[in-house]
Amino acid sequence: MSEAWQLHGAPRFGGILVVSDHASNRVPADIDLGIDPALLEQHMAIDIGVGAIGRTMAQRPGIAAFQCGVSRLVCDVNREPHAPAVIPIASDGHAIPGNALDHAGHEARLERFHMPYHDALAQVLDDAPPALILSLHSFTPRLATGDEARPWQVGVLYNEDDRAARIAIPLLAAEALIVGDQQPYSGKLLNYTMNRHAEADGRPYLGIEIRQDQIGHAAGQAEWAERLARLCNEVALKLGE
Repeated sequence: MSEAWQLHGAPRFGGILVVSDHASNRVPADIDLGIDPALLEQHMAIDIGVGAIGRTMAQRPGIAAFQCGVSRLVCDVNREPHAPAVIPIASDGHAIPGNALDHAGHEARLERFHMPYHDALAQVLDDAPPALILSLHSFTPRLATGDEARPWQVGVLYNEDDRAARIAIPLLAAEALIVGDQQPYSGKLLNYTMNRHAEADGRPYLGIEIRQDQIGHAAGQAEWAERLARLCNEVALKLGE
């Protein structure tokens, strides 16, 4: 464990590893983002619901959850190290003055959070290679900049490797869910962590985005934790056939 990441449960060879880049809204005490603290409860700071789902899933044998320990506003570990949004100076129309760093400050932030997160994740995957990685995120029911509702209850995302996605989509649809294939956005656009740790090494992974009104409460989180545990085990079994 470190301030950059947390591991829940015991990773197991051939098990399931749930990876959540945006599970926390924590801002270390020595970092002042210069924003209204209320914004830390919004999507710009955290993927609502995914931390609790991962921790609940990790209570099951064979499932562990690897989660980032700080808000995406401190350091977005699902971005390339030198992408502008890795330490965002604005998000959802809100300026983040505490992230207006010089080069040395930018590099220090990356060395403190981004590098340890990815180094630790690589080590976990090497020490106990899972049968499947679940990349777990959540999305807003509508964009902050528009009124159009997003109809999908869950989205399945991927880049080049769609092995797990092709199995999971019909399984989710069979549960009477509205399932987005590469919705609400494409995994070919935002997939850094899985590109680095799964696709680069041929590890099977399933990218899941859950609409936040489904999991903004304990009952929904419990329901989705149970559903995803079942889904991941079934996908892993079919991948192994």
